Amino acid sequence: MKVFASLTVGALVALLAGLGGARADPLKIRVAWIVPASNIASILFAKPGIAQHLGKSYVMEPVHFQGTPPMVTALAVGDLDVGVLGYSSLDLAVQNAGMDDLRIFADEFEDGVDDYFTNVFMVRADSPIRKVEDLKGKVLATNAGGSAVDIAMRVMLHKANLVENRDYTIVEAGFGAMKAMLGDRKVDLVPAVVPFSQDAELRKTARVLFSQKDAMGPSELGFWVAHQAFLENNRAAVLDFLEDTLRATRWYLDPANHDEAVKIAADFSKAPPALFSDWLFTKKDYYRDANLIPNLDALQANVDLQRDLGFFAGQIDVRKYTDLSLVEEAAKRLK
Repeated sequence: MKVFASLTVGALVALLAGLGGARADPLKIRVAWIVPASNIASILFAKPGIAQHLGKSYVMEPVHFQGTPPMVTALAVGDLDVGVLGYSSLDLAVQNAGMDDLRIFADEFEDGVDDYFTNVFMVRADSPIRKVEDLKGKVLATNAGGSAVDIAMRVMLHKANLVENRDYTIVEAGFGAMKAMLGDRKVDLVPAVVPFSQDAELRKTARVLFSQKDAMGPSELGFWVAHQAFLENNRAAVLDFLEDTLRATRWYLDPANHDEAVKIAADFSKAPPALFSDWLFTKKDYYRDANLIPNLDALQANVDLQRDLGFFAGQIDVRKYTDLSLVEEAAKRLK
């Protein structure tokens, strides 16, 4: 009996030790992106060894979308963990989709900050269109109704007293198709975001009519959101993910790594490096905060402008939907 008891206790101790040392499966984090390379999630951990916690406490799955509105649906039904929303989509997510528990927890990039890049809206070089009012009766392209690019265009048209369907028509298309649509005269105006705005052929055959900064001022073009429960229930893994994201972002922003960063972007996009070399992760790119802290004052101004122009009703306090504690804690790890 003593031998049996001794074996039983020994086996139990061994079992408990094994359970204590066992590692749970890494958290799967599905992160949205729209434009290759510009949305950093598409190439975030392409540099080997930069993500020290990847495959241990978490794994990341980049998920492609054509615009931010479809992400809202994916977030609502649980098909996405981290969305990259713009100023235009916060009201859509909070008011229309009823996701009062969404939290802004990190920044990705901002449009029109100082002399950094701002999205442009282009017409054919030989077009008679010289001012926004000349778009009356024309066909305009957008990537997705309700996206940040789309709202900026509509704001500019609203300021010129032009009304959709009465004064102009909008069609949706992917950013990659815009150049051909404009050249084939299927549309009269297209939005151009990087890298598409840097296409040498487009620059020869088209010209800028106005910019997103003209319409919105500095704007929060892409910030990361997740459900509050996801952040709270997976805090340790998300903290590791953000630490790796900060490390990767700073690596990409370092001029010493520019050539390698360009090669990564070109390889991912299956495009020539020349398409990226002149602007990517420079001042010709969107502004990217090295600490991933969003400009909440700019975001509030963007949201208020949309409300004032009648794009949605009610008030949205952006700070109510913000939790920067994780990214701030992750940044302290790298000091």
